[in-house]
Amino acid sequence: MPKVALFNQSGSQVGDVEINDAVFGIEPNKHVLHDAVLMQRASLRQGTHAVKNRSEVRGGGRKPWRQKGTGRARQGSIRSPQWVGGGTVFGPTPRSYSYKLPKKVRRLALKSALSTKVQEDSLVVLDGITIEAPKTKEVVAMLSSLNVDAKALIVTAEKDAVLAKSANNLPNVKVVTVSEVNVLDLLTHDKLILTKEAAEKAGEVLA
Repeated sequence: MPKVALFNQSGSQVGDVEINDAVFGIEPNKHVLHDAVLMQRASLRQGTHAVKNRSEVRGGGRKPWRQKGTGRARQGSIRSPQWVGGGTVFGPTPRSYSYKLPKKVRRLALKSALSTKVQEDSLVVLDGITIEAPKTKEVVAMLSSLNVDAKALIVTAEKDAVLAKSANNLPNVKVVTVSEVNVLDLLTHDKLILTKEAAEKAGEVLA
């Protein structure tokens, strides 16, 4: 198993930690990554767009003029699509854009994203994160000591409400657990900060 540097909150290296090669050391599959991002972005679409067809537009119940003898084209309703104020033909209706990729493909995409972070030297492993009370400046100080000045994704093994509240006011920082890690977050954040427990758990779950 490959080793990466292990840091503490103060930014000092305190040793090395082994990470699972089957999760953090594979050759990234760019095609699968692309498919996973498309799937996630499709699932984020609300799909609440809607128009009214001729049966939903108010009015138009009476035939505007008799069928024959007027010299004009026959009409059955003033809410037909060719009329101003009429219904819309083939317009968008509420729908869900979400779909799912096979489980093995989703897992491969996740491993590819994690391996990409290792290859780009964008992975930071911490021995732990301890914040006593929700304070944004504590997270800012930690990121500063780790020389992280870009968008950062912090991943913990279990939910940490104090850490999540502390990072809530930072627009470029997101805190998730291992079970919530996804490809879109990994690719849209420049730095990945993992706790040692989270790295071990990810290695066990995704291997």
